[in-house]
Amino acid sequence: MAGYFITLSRHILTHHAATPHGNDLALIAERIQVVAKRIAYDLSRASLGGGLGYSGATNIQGEEQKKLDELTNDIFLEAFEFGQPACSLASEEMEQVRHWSENCREHSYCVLYDPLDGSSNTDVNGSLGTIFSIRRRADQHDSAIDDLLRPGTEQVAAGYVLYGPSTQLVFTAGDGVDIFTLDRGLGEFVLWREDVRMPQRGSTYAVNQGNSTKWHPGARKFIEHITSRKDKTTSYSLRYCGAFVADFHRLLLEGGIYLYPGEVSQDGKSSGKLRLMYETAPLAMIAEQAGGRASTGKGPLLEVVPTAIHVREPVYIGSKAEVALAEEMKVEG
Repeated sequence: MAGYFITLSRHILTHHAATPHGNDLALIAERIQVVAKRIAYDLSRASLGGGLGYSGATNIQGEEQKKLDELTNDIFLEAFEFGQPACSLASEEMEQVRHWSENCREHSYCVLYDPLDGSSNTDVNGSLGTIFSIRRRADQHDSAIDDLLRPGTEQVAAGYVLYGPSTQLVFTAGDGVDIFTLDRGLGEFVLWREDVRMPQRGSTYAVNQGNSTKWHPGARKFIEHITSRKDKTTSYSLRYCGAFVADFHRLLLEGGIYLYPGEVSQDGKSSGKLRLMYETAPLAMIAEQAGGRASTGKGPLLEVVPTAIHVREPVYIGSKAEVALAEEMKVEG
């Protein structure tokens, strides 16, 4: 297999050695790999060790936390406590950004992450993932987060881990998308596919269609159109598993579209479900680096300037053809 012994760390150092972020990215990626291997191991044994079910706590979004939500978040915190050059962590599971001033230096970073994407699947042995984004901290920053509230175009790197039949890590630092597979014998993530390109059009879509009554009429018309089976371009099949990472991974390799439309309230305002900074923006960077697109339904998702760490936005992400069609049909009004 070509590239079988090219590890993620070696790949980053080789391809980014001459960039300002090369060595820093390698150090951060090394810790993310440790996190991913620990989570993969713990997930494989969760049903045997009493790790399934709810913990009794809720996160900042008011959602009930699974035991594995807390465990996986703690794994990140442990890995990065002495994690120069990353001095800050922001997570779906934490109200505030965790900041270690002793880790700050001239060039410091924040890692934003969803430690266990698809956690509702934990009790049924379903697909799960981890999403991460790496952003530069401003020079002479403190524990405030104003410097992080910037558009997704300013992400230094982004990626995700998919815990499936094999554990795979997808990574981009702004020069294409590469996929690495965990070789359990070596204990390393090794290169599987380099410079992955998303097909310009696909034949599947992923959406929680049970929420359709809450969508803008344009989003409902879009689904009706692509499933009308009038011709080859309107004969899409539904593929939805409840884990953003797993649904996106299929699109990355086979094309199509994932959408989580905004839900329209009685006052006519639309609000998104997925979080911008550590769910949709990282995958948007990957999609666009692979030749796809990501949109809020009204414009480029990567251009959205967040107003808070936990802000949410509608998302339409995948192949160029489907995302463009969604915008044309005014899915968000």
